[in-house]
Amino acid sequence: MRRVLILGGTAEARDLAARLSGVGLHVVSSLAGRVTDPRLPAGDVHVGGFGGPDGLAAWLREHRIDRLVDATHPFAERMSASAAAAARQTGVPLIALRRPGWREGDGDDWRRVPSLGEAAAALPDGARAFLTTGRRSLPVFAARTGVWFLARSVDPPEPPVPSNVRVLLSRGPYTVDGERALIREHRLDVLVTKDSGGAMTRAKLTAAREAGLPVIMVDRPPVPGGVEATGDVAAAARWAQG
Repeated sequence: MRRVLILGGTAEARDLAARLSGVGLHVVSSLAGRVTDPRLPAGDVHVGGFGGPDGLAAWLREHRIDRLVDATHPFAERMSASAAAAARQTGVPLIALRRPGWREGDGDDWRRVPSLGEAAAALPDGARAFLTTGRRSLPVFAARTGVWFLARSVDPPEPPVPSNVRVLLSRGPYTVDGERALIREHRLDVLVTKDSGGAMTRAKLTAAREAGLPVIMVDRPPVPGGVEATGDVAAAARWAQG
């Protein structure tokens, strides 16, 4: 039986695990363990890290993995680099499954930046920012005195939370009506987000456009060099079975 390791707790990773388990492959999904009460995929689950690329390579050998799929979050740069290095060490075929990024449309006012630090620097003094870049990014932005943040995340950030930050604990998918209400209630005037792509959190972009809010969009890192990539779950499933 072909054995497939899927890295990542994304919706695409869960979809792929269900497809491959449904055709009789032995599927193991690896979750980082950073989210409380994660949505579990079909098949076996490995929670936690591997100990870097060497540890992942050893795990691939020990568990006789035939195919490796990097379906991590588009910003999980370190894990993607480890997957690429482990695949080179072991010769296990690797593909990256990445949902397509968002594209600016009519009426949008986006400013693309290459990093969280540049996103923080781009915020004007006195701004009331809707921050949706994840709890681990909070220290980068909290140092911006004179800016107030509504920071949304699935799990609480590490304390202490600065006085200029209000944390909103919430898990998507989100609706345009709900995002409109947040913008009105908190008098938000700028959205800061990462180009994660996908439909589950896109509603904030629609609500920002309708409200005339500018968007500071952090560009995603590239897929590691030499790694095949696809944005289509069905294509990744065919590859894993091929």
